[in-house]
Amino acid sequence: MLNNKKILIGITGSIAAYKIILLVRLLIKAGADVKIIMTAAAADFVTPLTLSTLSKNEVLMDLSTENNWANHVALGRWADVFLIAPLTCNSLAKMANGICDNLLLAVYLSATCPVVVAPAMDEDMWLHPTCKKNIEAIKGYGNFILHVHEGELASGLNGAGRMSEPEEISVWISNFLNTKKDLSDKNILISAGPTYEAIDPVRFIGNRSSGKMGIALAEACLRRGAKVTLILGPVKEKVAENISVVNVTSAAEMYEACVINFPKTDIAIMCAAVADYTIANPAEQKIKKKEDNLELTLIKTKDILKELGNLKTQKQILVGFALETNDAEANALKKLTEKKADFIVLNSLLDAGAGFEQDSNKITIFDKAGNKKSFETKAKSAVAEDILNTIIKSDYV
Repeated sequence: MLNNKKILIGITGSIAAYKIILLVRLLIKAGADVKIIMTAAAADFVTPLTLSTLSKNEVLMDLSTENNWANHVALGRWADVFLIAPLTCNSLAKMANGICDNLLLAVYLSATCPVVVAPAMDEDMWLHPTCKKNIEAIKGYGNFILHVHEGELASGLNGAGRMSEPEEISVWISNFLNTKKDLSDKNILISAGPTYEAIDPVRFIGNRSSGKMGIALAEACLRRGAKVTLILGPVKEKVAENISVVNVTSAAEMYEACVINFPKTDIAIMCAAVADYTIANPAEQKIKKKEDNLELTLIKTKDILKELGNLKTQKQILVGFALETNDAEANALKKLTEKKADFIVLNSLLDAGAGFEQDSNKITIFDKAGNKKSFETKAKSAVAEDILNTIIKSDYV
């Protein structure tokens, strides 16, 4: 619920502006107090009268009128969150470069509240290097960026650039405003997904990890205010824009990325399904099918969790994952001790609703003091919260 939450919405000139009508209705029904700013171009797509009727507040468009001055500083301090949706390519560029030529930009540049944007534009614009540079710029300023979706666009093309749907935006705002920012001073490192070990330029040895659990953890940390670095193997899942992603493919690349980023980390959660073995001598050219048998020599990969355990200081927390198929608890506890971790999160492929490519998981958490806590099968987003709550409530933080 959003009872007594103050939400400021800035609307720019995109056809997706019509969706804000439903969003305002959803937020008002959830109990929020909503105020709206529009650019002149936005009024070509949705009327101020409609939005003022739904929000029960006057819609503001100009810095001043004949009888009034819109206090842009006060608006940015009044809100609990400032949502700019839809955000056009033009307004994005102005935000990135500090251009202040309308009320919406004046409020943005003086806002002290968190700012979240929902981009909406044609695919060619969204994929243009300048647009990507501007997204990175406003992300660097601390703004939150919601996903753009693929689908039918106003141009008639199909592709990336659709604004997040009103229901999604409403849920994001609710989660953001109702989540404690108890990780706001933390740098968190998370590994996720599989690794692929090349046999030749075409083939590889890998596993079925989807990266969903690690991405859920990264997004939960972000909601709770942390600065998140995600070392991500090859996956199809989308990641929130405000998470710093380091894409890797092999176990060696993941090892290097984790070791490089670990020294500046307060909490490291190693969730990735890293290959234990890699090909000794991968072929430089595609291997042709000639013989009846093909022998591959495998060698051990570097142990990322063990290396981080050796590097860990008393001020850092290290969390490992153990996916088991037999002797689950014994193997998890052995890993906890040998790798010098503070926590081990155990999940088993034998549990229904757990394991690779699932949207749910069932876990048991062990800590180095010998405590054990088991949880029921839940959505991975909820499992992520259980893991973070266990870490935060421990004596190690």
